Amino acid sequence: MNSTILGLDKKKTIKTATDLNVLLANFQVYYQSLRGLHWNIKGKNFFELHVKFEEFYNDSQIKIDLIAERILTLQGKPLHTFEEYTSLAKVPVAKDVSNDVEAVEVIVNSLSELLSIERIILDASGDANDEGTNSMMSDFIAEQEKTIWMMNAWLGK
Repeated sequence: MNSTILGLDKKKTIKTATDLNVLLANFQVYYQSLRGLHWNIKGKNFFELHVKFEEFYNDSQIKIDLIAERILTLQGKPLHTFEEYTSLAKVPVAKDVSNDVEAVEVIVNSLSELLSIERIILDASGDANDEGTNSMMSDFIAEQEKTIWMMNAWLGK
């Protein structure tokens, strides 16, 4: 049998689950960076950004769970170690960032990288007729594009 219990092509589903694990790893690193930004932000924009970064890491935590559960739905196994996350991560790590502009730039660059990964998954999930993954990626992309626009507006770009 070449299809999964969901009626999807097995080979394409394995690839989608693998790609989702790359996204999961990158979201985990992004999440940790957001926590650090939240804790370490300083300056005149502290109150505004401290709250915003908390909003972002709470949202990322929800997305991480959704991605892992989608991997499981596709009968894959979600990655769950820091070693796996860091080996696959393409998002920048925000170590000891306390400057407001630098922090927001890290978020914009991270979201840009996540968008790149999500678009690859969107294309592949569309080709695989995997509407569940496709819908999830579409939702993530629309939200993150808007966040990039807002963060760039904050930066004056």
